[in-house]
Amino acid sequence: MLYYAGSTRHLGNVDHGDTVTDFLPMERERGITIQSAATSFNWPRPEDCQPGDEARTINLIDTPGHQDFQYEVLRCMPVLDGAVCVMDSVKGVEAHTERVWAAAQQFRIPRIIFVNKLDRDGASFRKSVIDIASRLKAWPIVCVIPWWAGDDFVGVIDVIKRVGYKWTSGGTRKTYNQDALRSALESENLSLIDEMSHAREQLIERLCEIDDEIAMEFAEHGTDLSEETIKLSIRRAISDGSGSVAPVFAGASLRNVGVEPLLDAVVDYLPSPAERPSIEVRTMQGVRKMEDLIAQESAKLKQKNANIAVASVFKVISDPHRGMLSFVRVYHGTLQRSTTMWNSTQQIPEKPLVMMQVLANKHMDIPHLKVGGIGALAGLKQARTGDTLIVTPEKATETLIKSVQIRPAVIPPAVTFISIEPLSQTHEATLEKALQGMSREDPSLRWTRDDKAGHFILSGMGVLHLEVAIDALQKYKIEAVFGTIQVDYKECIISQTLPERYELDRPVAGKPGKTACTATLEPIDADVQPASESLSEKAARLGLNRLESPDEVYHSIVEKNGNTINVNIIHPVNDPKQFDLDTVCTNLQNGAIAALHRGPRKGYPMQGCNIEIVLDCEKDFFGPASPSHYQQTGFHVVRNAMRNAGDREMIGLLEPVMKVDLVCPEGVASQVRHDLSSRHGGRVLETEDMNQGVSGEGEIDLEQVYAPPDPYETRASLRDDIKGTTRMLKLKAKVPLKDMLNYDQHLRSMTEGRHSIQMELDTFERVTGNREKQL
Repeated sequence: MLYYAGSTRHLGNVDHGDTVTDFLPMERERGITIQSAATSFNWPRPEDCQPGDEARTINLIDTPGHQDFQYEVLRCMPVLDGAVCVMDSVKGVEAHTERVWAAAQQFRIPRIIFVNKLDRDGASFRKSVIDIASRLKAWPIVCVIPWWAGDDFVGVIDVIKRVGYKWTSGGTRKTYNQDALRSALESENLSLIDEMSHAREQLIERLCEIDDEIAMEFAEHGTDLSEETIKLSIRRAISDGSGSVAPVFAGASLRNVGVEPLLDAVVDYLPSPAERPSIEVRTMQGVRKMEDLIAQESAKLKQKNANIAVASVFKVISDPHRGMLSFVRVYHGTLQRSTTMWNSTQQIPEKPLVMMQVLANKHMDIPHLKVGGIGALAGLKQARTGDTLIVTPEKATETLIKSVQIRPAVIPPAVTFISIEPLSQTHEATLEKALQGMSREDPSLRWTRDDKAGHFILSGMGVLHLEVAIDALQKYKIEAVFGTIQVDYKECIISQTLPERYELDRPVAGKPGKTACTATLEPIDADVQPASESLSEKAARLGLNRLESPDEVYHSIVEKNGNTINVNIIHPVNDPKQFDLDTVCTNLQNGAIAALHRGPRKGYPMQGCNIEIVLDCEKDFFGPASPSHYQQTGFHVVRNAMRNAGDREMIGLLEPVMKVDLVCPEGVASQVRHDLSSRHGGRVLETEDMNQGVSGEGEIDLEQVYAPPDPYETRASLRDDIKGTTRMLKLKAKVPLKDMLNYDQHLRSMTEGRHSIQMELDTFERVTGNREKQL
């Protein structure tokens, strides 16, 4: 894309490791995308613009496909106005394709599909189109069909414009108008002439069923509709982001075939920022539309166009020359370079030193970023991925400044970990600094320090995720002993504990003070607090001897790492509060979160735990105390409650269970199924024939789906031998991660390497019986 847009003179190749957006050494070594990368370019090129038209700025975010890096995709979702889903025409719709499609559905992102690798042996455009309908539950609108010369994929035919595009081996495109195309096809592939007309008719027919405007045009003019009419209809059809309709394009990016028509489609069909609905933001009063909230604030300030800007940090990277760069998307207003910004997520001010626009591998300093713009800020000292940045007039109310947050992506729980033991104090300090920076860039990487054992624990989303992190640590030249990658188990509370009270009466950080509170732990799914619970029932459940009025209770709740921490501060009615309630709640919660990092049984993190902390001012308030006192009190009261629960055998173990899609030949499917069930603790849920569509909710009648034939469907060719007659089956199973770590290698002897495995975290399940004894 960048090459054709004129942003780079070099035509990169991910297999050669020289693409612009895949810049990590391991990305180039493995030929895959590991982390998202953002860049901007203009399309069409100035020389190709029609009189009166201007080139559009496209902000491109390249995201990975591997399941270990799903957080890289999820955290970019709220930033997108539109998306191009790239499919492998040999493999069709894969498990991660369905996962990413579902995420885009959640954020209502308009999408188009690019069926890639049509030059590969075994590629099938027809099967890919059928897969879109059967697996993604989207009506495919075929906008281009592959141009086959015998068995060779040489270009694409645009059925809307009725023109053909052919590419040479050097990437040069030749355009064939309608007459020239007919002449070329008569000598190469006569059947494509009729196929082009049939594809156009099917496209218009499908649009008429979902778009009234084009249906009226069709009633008057038949299929002889203008290019502009059809394009506007497609744009309307996908604008709601429901994903019920998907324009489909074809190509082979390795040979640079089909990329330019895809860029035209991005401009023609995907919306601009101005055309997207207002996003929802979280405030202290709940979830609201951002534009409504800003209009309200502007009215209060008596300024129709108050100088308010809202942006989201969707990625943080460490640049060797510029330090930490925070990539932001502006949702409202204009973000000025020299302006102090309020980080509403961390409640701190930030001020960028430099604002840049990234154009391919170049960084250009810019004075501001307008709404919809994407750029990089250098000099933000604390900003993390997912933070919200706000600029407001000085007179703005604290509600807007303090509470507006754009919804960040939910960080999935870690499933693997590795221990790292530095060999000296110098290397220990270097390692800690490196881990701080890496977790700031990628919040799905977590780390903890075990002072007693003298090592660090690094947790991630899978084996490859940790391998990439370990590879990134090499640049720091840290001398350390790295353990083996292991499964990240969790601990859980089995039943409700008795109330545990803790009193802290000693100086903390050199400051005197005395604090106390009570904590109760229970399973998060125990449903011990129904919505209709009365105040007296709540008092009895929490072990309180009084609770007369709801005005006496200040309640705060936070969810972190699969746990819920509730804090209830009980104070007399009309009594002036002698401390800041928000500050006390936050510090008690932070202390509890720290305690939950290490369970009492095996030292694994706690998960699925609901904590009720009560601070009763009548018996727990002894005068002013520092925030650190409350944090320490929250830590010790929860830790003591967990230890007591462990002594009473009320702590269980949880293990990650993966949702596995395993594709293998039919001849070994029963052997694989038995192996999964008997030796590896798995449960095979269903078996699918990969050559047939799937059924289920939202099923599309595949007989009504138009999919152009592949060239080898009606005659014998080399491709028949390549495709073979082996029937491939997909086994859908749930298997503990422990049994899947080396399963790919184990499976090779059974399938002779003719298999593929896709897996993602499904849930954490309680470990019992022999499996628990083994742990």
